[in-house]
Amino acid sequence: MSTAPDGHVYEVRFKGRRNEYFSWSAPEPLSLNQAVIVDAERGQDLGRISAVGEIAEKKCTRCGNCSGGPTDPGSSRRRIVRPATTEDVVTAEGLRKDEEGVRGAARDKVREHNLPMKVTDAEWQWDRKKLTLYFTAEQRVDFRALVRDLASRFHTRIELRQIGARDEARRLSGVGRCGREYCSASWLPELKPVNLSVAKAQHLSLNPAQISGPCGRLLCCLHYEHDFYVESRKRFPKEGNVLRTTAGDEKVLSVDIFRDRVTLRSDAGTTRTVALAVLNAEVASGGAPVAVIPGAEVPAPTARPQTPPRAPTAPKPQQPQRPERPKPQPQPQAQAQPGQEQTQGGEGRRRRRRRNRKRRGGGGGAPGAPPTGGPPSA
Repeated sequence: MSTAPDGHVYEVRFKGRRNEYFSWSAPEPLSLNQAVIVDAERGQDLGRISAVGEIAEKKCTRCGNCSGGPTDPGSSRRRIVRPATTEDVVTAEGLRKDEEGVRGAARDKVREHNLPMKVTDAEWQWDRKKLTLYFTAEQRVDFRALVRDLASRFHTRIELRQIGARDEARRLSGVGRCGREYCSASWLPELKPVNLSVAKAQHLSLNPAQISGPCGRLLCCLHYEHDFYVESRKRFPKEGNVLRTTAGDEKVLSVDIFRDRVTLRSDAGTTRTVALAVLNAEVASGGAPVAVIPGAEVPAPTARPQTPPRAPTAPKPQQPQRPERPKPQPQPQAQAQPGQEQTQGGEGRRRRRRRNRKRRGGGGGAPGAPPTGGPPSA
């Protein structure tokens, strides 16, 4: 890592567990939890030493984000100006007490502007040249008018910074369901994203009320044992797989990584629980092994016995076909009596002729009558 050429690297902690890295060029070393005055953006700020020596250098390398631009042409980061005096510490404590009133005034201004945001915390810079307000919102907020009102109220530079639910809990701190202070606010150096697959890998309840923290997000402590579960499950067969053991084909229902046991269910519906070593031996004797015990030799896979082909079955005797019933013959129509029409074709032709005459302007009279709708004769 490239450190500053004019001093050693120190980690300085500010309010809300905000850490930044500075260089110190004086010969006398600084101690942990010592208050110091450091260069800040457009002024100076007060913080306390939280890491020194190689630990601070490693954390600075992992951070990858220096505390800002250089103050000197030959320096790669901001510098610690001097150790803080008692008067400096008293001034900083007075600013911490004043920040609660500043947050209340900022919330009143937010309600006046009717903005969809919640002011979470306020932080004064030690020289009162900048006031930082942290807020949470579900979407982007146009707060330009709010910044102008706050600047005219407090007569300083205003900075509004949006944070997430985890960062809000980290700044405000509190007591978790375990009875201890939040990990994010007490010792956790960085907040890693936690997804639902972490809870599934540990077979935890997927009820959000049981695996969520006070911030409404998944618990940060779900990550602590995740790697252990992932490495332990590599020795076991996957749940739902069908294995060929000495008892036949059995399905894996569940695994117990702490007792090295596997629960199986056969095709007949019987359930049994066997040790992982016993299961590996049964699988090796009945088929290819699917799990490996660390330090144990893997037996060579054996070929499965092939089932003999089925014998051809005799064809079924054909049943005699039933004789077809004779179809009924159509009966001849009775001849019409004299005076009746033989068929309906003559009536249909007469109707078509009457429709044609109506289209040409003729009347609907008897056949052969002169048309009534034509022009008068001369």
